Amino acid sequence: MPGQIAIYLIAGARPNFMKIAPLWHALKPLESRFETRIVHTGQHYDFSMSDIFLKNLGLPTPDFSLGVGSGTHGFQTGQVLIKMEQLLLQKPPALVVVVGDVNSTIAAALAAAKLNIPVAHIEAGLRSFDMTMPEEINRILTDRISDLLFASEPSGTVNLKNEGINEERVYLVGNLMIDSLKNNLREIRNNGTAEKLNLKGKKFGLVTMHRPSNVDNRPCLEVLLSILKQAASQDELVFPIHPRTRKNLNTFGLENEFNSIKNLKMIGPVGYFDFINLMISSSFILTDSGGIQEESTWLGIPCITLRDNTERPLTVEKGTNRITGLDLAKVSSALDWARHFDKAGYTPPPLWDGNASKRVVQILNNFFDNR
Repeated sequence: MPGQIAIYLIAGARPNFMKIAPLWHALKPLESRFETRIVHTGQHYDFSMSDIFLKNLGLPTPDFSLGVGSGTHGFQTGQVLIKMEQLLLQKPPALVVVVGDVNSTIAAALAAAKLNIPVAHIEAGLRSFDMTMPEEINRILTDRISDLLFASEPSGTVNLKNEGINEERVYLVGNLMIDSLKNNLREIRNNGTAEKLNLKGKKFGLVTMHRPSNVDNRPCLEVLLSILKQAASQDELVFPIHPRTRKNLNTFGLENEFNSIKNLKMIGPVGYFDFINLMISSSFILTDSGGIQEESTWLGIPCITLRDNTERPLTVEKGTNRITGLDLAKVSSALDWARHFDKAGYTPPPLWDGNASKRVVQILNNFFDNR
């Protein structure tokens, strides 16, 4: 439509889809003004890792697919940068919106910034202060070259101020991932995945593990094995296993040992609704994910984070998240805490209210009104 403002929403990994979905839906009623297009970089490229998320979240087939696939950090980042630049040269938008902290995030932001196309970063300012994490590097560099920075929690605005980012470019809008959860909660509750796995009404823990620092070496996987044995001695566990993790269990000859743990149910990757249905039904969570820390905080479910740090301190401040790393003693203490967790009177963070995407759209309207 002539006169429309073209906006590209960039997604590559599964969590990205949960963040762009509410924004896409919030922009759709304004299509007389905004031409919103989804760019799928292909960082997660099989059906179970991306396409099913599009379906669950009511997103259309992406307008552009870069087909990057897996690879090392350098290869993947480079491929997204090259292909994104080609797309932006052929069909330049007025704004590129990137989300999160994956390789697609920094690569797409860099391609746009070098062509003087404004960049908006959803989930800006999160910091683990651990420069050994590839995601931390992606976060810092993306924020440095973004024109609009949308923070999901107060720590994000503090971090950006401390880094010298102009406060006029920073907005505390809340958490778009929670928009997706809240908007689909009824369908998620009726999803039935826990029931299909014979877990409905039972006390069980939900497990996820995918970070390279945890699953790409045998010693860490052996510690995880001990953690799961300890947890499964008192509770049933369900573990939707990431392809990377399963591959490494096989590579290191540990798959049989994991399969032999009594009370541990290892299943394949599941869709967004399936996973959140399991989360809602669970008593506690063992994870090394970032987004799951947030979702469990909104739901008021105790989360044990098997990392040495978190870029989401609000989840710890709210009292739903404990950071243990792969320390068996800390995990044991956290398991005891989780089993006795009292949710009475709990309330989620104020701006995690399901309206973050609406706040972003209002800011985008003002941004283009003032240009």
